[in-house]
Amino acid sequence: MAQVLLLTAASDPDSVLPSLQLLGHEVVAAPAENASLVRGTQADVLLVDARSDLVGARALCQSARALRLSTPVLLALTEGGMAVVGPAWGADDVILATAGPAEVEARLRLAARRSAEPEPAPARIKVHGVVIDEDSYTAKVAGRPLNLTFKEFELLKHLAAHPGRVFTREILLQEVWGYDYFGGTRTVDVHVRRLRAKLGPDHEQLIGTVRNVGYRFSADGEGTASA
Repeated sequence: MAQVLLLTAASDPDSVLPSLQLLGHEVVAAPAENASLVRGTQADVLLVDARSDLVGARALCQSARALRLSTPVLLALTEGGMAVVGPAWGADDVILATAGPAEVEARLRLAARRSAEPEPAPARIKVHGVVIDEDSYTAKVAGRPLNLTFKEFELLKHLAAHPGRVFTREILLQEVWGYDYFGGTRTVDVHVRRLRAKLGPDHEQLIGTVRNVGYRFSADGEGTASA
């Protein structure tokens, strides 16, 4: 049984999704306003009535995302509403207000399952004073932001994610630049030199050279920085 928080301005909440009343879920109705979103943290599914007030429903969905609610948002819509709803709304799923009990049950079950899944760990790499945030595409060394190009960031991230592992220049070209890149391996050397310069004299040794093989991000914080 799922706990459903229904946000609606209707005088009869049962009219929003009539089939829902035929199922055994716990449904609590609340006004369709931002203040009601606080209660969404205690529900398995947040059901927003979007049958008539599309603008208000969209604002509620976006507010839920701005508040970083982990509760999945399900929109109850009319056929006309289906034509205007889009990804920018921030809803997890939509359902016609006239949907039958089987469809309502399936969508609630899937939404509740997503709600129970653990949040993914932050996409962040920390090693030897270097902090790489994949979500914001930023990197810092000893707390100092690094002004990296896209490829410099991708190269640093790839090396730091595998400390101690040696990569040939050819492998780095494939895994960082992609199989459709037709440049020579000299490109890797140029980017490594730029990365070392931006890391600074205290950290440039983190990207070590394995002679006649390639490069590695030092596992112990020490390495050979000669090209």
